[in-house]
Amino acid sequence: MASGVKVTDAVKDLINEMKVVKNDADQNERVRLVIFRIDDSEGAIVVDKIYRQKDLADVDDVFKFFIGLLDSKVCRYLMYDCHFETKESSRKEELVAVMWAPDTAPIKEKMKYASSKDSLKKIQTGVKHMLEMNDLSDYGTRESFAERMGKGVVKLEGHAV
Repeated sequence: MASGVKVTDAVKDLINEMKVVKNDADQNERVRLVIFRIDDSEGAIVVDKIYRQKDLADVDDVFKFFIGLLDSKVCRYLMYDCHFETKESSRKEELVAVMWAPDTAPIKEKMKYASSKDSLKKIQTGVKHMLEMNDLSDYGTRESFAERMGKGVVKLEGHAV
């Protein structure tokens, strides 16, 4: 079921920027978290808010910050550059695409986001983790989220699992 909602060029550019991390680039300018929303007047998925590394400099726990952005009454799409450590390797950084459609959001909004996610999914090639979250009990704890990142995750955003 397609909704006809398009993805703006700004969204495409931002996702591509997150997929290609350059080692020589300023790490403070690195995009860590983006919130997207559907703009009914444009009939498109647009950028709502961007958080770069420098914006999160004073944040003790980026994972808790990410979870704190999930409003219990508003649907959104998010792209999260998740940093974690496993038993086997030192550090990993993987993108996580999230469709947040809380159970408490209006049914019409949940249907709009569900029917539009394929438009966004088409431009998210190479994104390893695609999550549909309806309730914080789904992946709202560090342990349950780390489990989705893979086996043997011992740290998530610098904090023990």
